[in-house]
Amino acid sequence: MDVPLSWQLAKLAVSIGIVLGLSMVAERVSTRVAGLLAGYPLGTAIALFFIGLEISPGFAAESAVFSLAGFTATMALGGGYLICGRRDGLIGVLYGTAGGLVAWWFTSLVLTRFEFDRVSGTLVTLLAIFVFTWLYRRLPETRASVRRGGSRWQPLVLRASLATAIVFLVTGLAHVLPPSWAGMLAAFPISMYPLLVILHLTHGAAPAATVIKHYPAGLGALLCYTLCVSLTYATLGLLWGTLAGFAVATLWLLGWMRLQAWHSARQAAGA
Repeated sequence: MDVPLSWQLAKLAVSIGIVLGLSMVAERVSTRVAGLLAGYPLGTAIALFFIGLEISPGFAAESAVFSLAGFTATMALGGGYLICGRRDGLIGVLYGTAGGLVAWWFTSLVLTRFEFDRVSGTLVTLLAIFVFTWLYRRLPETRASVRRGGSRWQPLVLRASLATAIVFLVTGLAHVLPPSWAGMLAAFPISMYPLLVILHLTHGAAPAATVIKHYPAGLGALLCYTLCVSLTYATLGLLWGTLAGFAVATLWLLGWMRLQAWHSARQAAGA
């Protein structure tokens, strides 16, 4: 199927906007908040929506079932990046990327051997969230400092290029891959990975590690979104299914933030 130019331009514009937004949050607010927002249904929502638009809503819904388990591979990518990308600068980004991609590929290869449904795919990722959160519990918190002056066009171009390349690669490969691999690709950290690269290049490995640390905690909203669209794309269509997914994800994220605020207040009261 030939993809209209307007759809391609829409993918370009949305991808750029999301990555730039996350980078601004990381620099102006905190890497912890950026890590949580990286788990919000942003990159995966783009991928699944355009897969449904270019192929069919039913194919996207079936792929979303495998995306539920595919978020485990995304967390594995973060773990591989964390282990291999400990050095600052470009060399750290290259080693981190290589380690992350190897971890993602191996985990995805294992996951695609199984026939997941919505329940089993969700349970696998919930277990992985618990495991990775426990493994990251002692990682230090490092905030990205705002740097004054200097040229900003280079990181802007890099963010745009990475996000666009990943979105186009994922949606393009979906045309020739089965739903299992299309779902794994849709779960790839389209918004988080460019954020990691920019933070790593401009601020060092420590802030990037902080984003990775908090990424699993933010996956609840992404799980809610993906589970919802797997149920609604084939019945409600892409537009209403997407809106329903964002509504469910937002409710989960608001509840999670309230729970965190309650927990922090309780700890402060007990101190």
